[in-house]
Amino acid sequence: MDYSQFLYMHEELSLLAVIVVLFLADLFMCPDKKSGRGVFNTPLPAVLLAVHTALNFLPCCSAAPAEAFGGMYQYTPMMTVMKTVLNLGTLVTFLMAHKWLSREENLVKQGEFYQLLLFTLLGMYLMISSGHFLMFFIGLELASVPMTALVAFDKKRSQSAEAGAKYILLALFSSALLLYGISLIYGVTGTLYFNEIGVLIDGSLLSIFGLLLFITGMGFKISLVPFHLWTADTYQGAPTSVTAYLSVISKGAAAFVLMTVFMKAFAQCDLMYAWNTALYWLIVASITVANLFAIRQDNIKRFMAFSAISQAGYLVLAVMDGTAQGMSALVFYLLVYMVSNLGAFAVMTSVEEGSGKVNISDYNGLYRTNPKLAFLMTLCLFSLAGIPPFAGFFSKFFVFMAAFNAGYPLLVFIALANTVISLYYYLLIVKAMYITPSDNPIPTFRSDVYTRLALLLCIAGVIVCGLGGVFYNYIDTLSYGL
Repeated sequence: MDYSQFLYMHEELSLLAVIVVLFLADLFMCPDKKSGRGVFNTPLPAVLLAVHTALNFLPCCSAAPAEAFGGMYQYTPMMTVMKTVLNLGTLVTFLMAHKWLSREENLVKQGEFYQLLLFTLLGMYLMISSGHFLMFFIGLELASVPMTALVAFDKKRSQSAEAGAKYILLALFSSALLLYGISLIYGVTGTLYFNEIGVLIDGSLLSIFGLLLFITGMGFKISLVPFHLWTADTYQGAPTSVTAYLSVISKGAAAFVLMTVFMKAFAQCDLMYAWNTALYWLIVASITVANLFAIRQDNIKRFMAFSAISQAGYLVLAVMDGTAQGMSALVFYLLVYMVSNLGAFAVMTSVEEGSGKVNISDYNGLYRTNPKLAFLMTLCLFSLAGIPPFAGFFSKFFVFMAAFNAGYPLLVFIALANTVISLYYYLLIVKAMYITPSDNPIPTFRSDVYTRLALLLCIAGVIVCGLGGVFYNYIDTLSYGL
């Protein structure tokens, strides 16, 4: 065996090294039980993840595509960009979780939180770099099982335990369907390599059925309608930091992998028509149903759950026809959605930790008591809604342009119409913060320094991605790599 192949997995090995260091730190660097502070709580994990991100992103400009283990593992610069986006989102999640992890009941669980989060990230790494369905499934389960533990992390809260139970049960069913679909594809082609499947697969009924089962399993991971029923309950019951991570990081990785598999394994003409048709109706259902249900929500975490379902529809819109332009639009959309959504969740986390309030009606009059948080929340919501000149406008524009150029003008029109509906319900929160009076508003409080840093990073991303097209141009130069 040629052990030099492991060098192509430098990103995975580097992340695994971070996990090992944090595991050892959890043994010897327990935080101060009186203050809840210590080297281990946030500073060490955040610094290690930042160093890991910087070391692995810098070489990507000159690194050539490569593969290892007979093509089961693959590397391209675009994959490094995608992993870097996930790293940045995870880093922001670390910062957001600091105050919550400093609670007395969470002091002994800090190590588990960081390690579980990084193991899910490692699983997503393997999914992104997979060239074989076995590698893909190993990465999928490595990402899913620790995520269940994170959802049920507040085990003494009935809502968190309930959310974990719902998530693991539905994850099992979706994985079973996905694995059954993969077995049918293997039965048709006799191989599990994406590139070989693309050559050998035909448009038979068995292969189409296997493809639809695969889409069903991935639809659960991305929260597409009608595979979305777990989302609102899980988002509401999980700790807010975990909800933020689940709404962006896992969803983005699954969407990227979905497009990669379609482009490599199911590009055959008859199958391309099948998955384009399936995605067409999934996108229409997701953005329409989610927008209508979001209007009815009062709990802000359930509101963000339906917002995430709608955003997933826009994200998958870039997958249509599997073009290079669509790949660039998908990664850029994920980057913008990440900073906008995590920024909103950082405000929600700060409000929840400062006042314990979790309903939209509780935000009435927030501008009078906490004007800075209200302003930052408004910027993030405007970006999510796609209002210019914020980054969300450009991300939606590039996605619409990719879908239109792929030959789906009616789908783009439906998505544009739903953008107006989404603007309405995002403005409901803005109205609550600035216009609706309250006899008992959220009291004035000060966020901790880590949450303020997370907000600063997210708002900087919203503004910079909106003002400069350099990020999209850079991503576009790498899209040929898939």
